[in-house]
Amino acid sequence: MNKPAIVKPCHEKTFQQDNIYCRYNSDEINAFVPEMLNGDYWQEKNAIVGSAQGRGTTWFIANENSAGVLQNWVLRHYYRGGLIGKVLNDQYMYTGLENTRAAREFDLLKTMRALGLPAPKPIAFRVSKHGLIYRADLLSSRIENANDLVAILSKHEINDQLWQDIGKVIKAFHQQGIYHHDLNAHNILLDDNNKVWLIDFDQGEKRNNQHKWPTENMARLLRSFRKESHKIAGFQWHEKNWQMLLTGYQSTIT
Repeated sequence: MNKPAIVKPCHEKTFQQDNIYCRYNSDEINAFVPEMLNGDYWQEKNAIVGSAQGRGTTWFIANENSAGVLQNWVLRHYYRGGLIGKVLNDQYMYTGLENTRAAREFDLLKTMRALGLPAPKPIAFRVSKHGLIYRADLLSSRIENANDLVAILSKHEINDQLWQDIGKVIKAFHQQGIYHHDLNAHNILLDDNNKVWLIDFDQGEKRNNQHKWPTENMARLLRSFRKESHKIAGFQWHEKNWQMLLTGYQSTIT
C-alpha cells in the first residue's frame, strides 16, 4: 500500500440563525439551508434512497445539485448510547461549538481527507442549542457501491490479500494519529473495487501519543469480529483471517 496522497482541504462556510449553528463544505453545497440537516427536508424532495438503523435512523440521500451532479450523502442525528442514553437520548452539555460532537467529527473528517485517508467527506453539520443543552446532526458523503464487512462476511469470505489490505489501511490511520472510538466490523467498508474505507468517527480524534491506544483499538476490532461470528450463522470469519489482517497491519507502509 502506498502512503496516502496529501490533498487540498475543503472550503467551508458558517451559518448562524437564532439558536442554530452550522458549518458546511462550500465545495459540495452552493445554497445551504439548515433544513438540509433534517430528514423531512429530503423526504419532501423524494431524495431519500435508503436508511440504516442503529441508535437512530441514518438516512441515505441522493441529491442532484444545480449543475445536475448527483451527490450521495449520509445524514445522521447524534444519539447517546448506554444507560445515559435512555434518559438524555440526544441531549448533550454545551461547552462551546468546537467541543460539540458534530463539529469535532466534521473537523476530523476534514483532517483525514486532507491527509488522503479513505474516509467520508465532511458535508455539513448543525448544532441546535437550548440553554446548556444541544442536539446535533451531521451530513457526510456516502461511500458509493460499498458494503460493510459484516454484510459482506455474512454472505461470503474474502481472500487473504483483502484481509492484509484492511490491516494496512487501519495502520495508515494509526500512523497519522487517527483514533477511531468505535473501530468494529460494521465501520469498515469495501467498495466494488475492493478499496477499504473507514467510517463513523463520532468521538474519534487526532492524537499525538501512540503509546497504548492503537493496541486497544485493535483489541476492540478483534472483539467485534468474534462477537459477529457467534451472533450470525455462517459468518465467514476465522481466527486465521485476523492473523492475515495483522500481517498487513504490521507491514511497513511505503
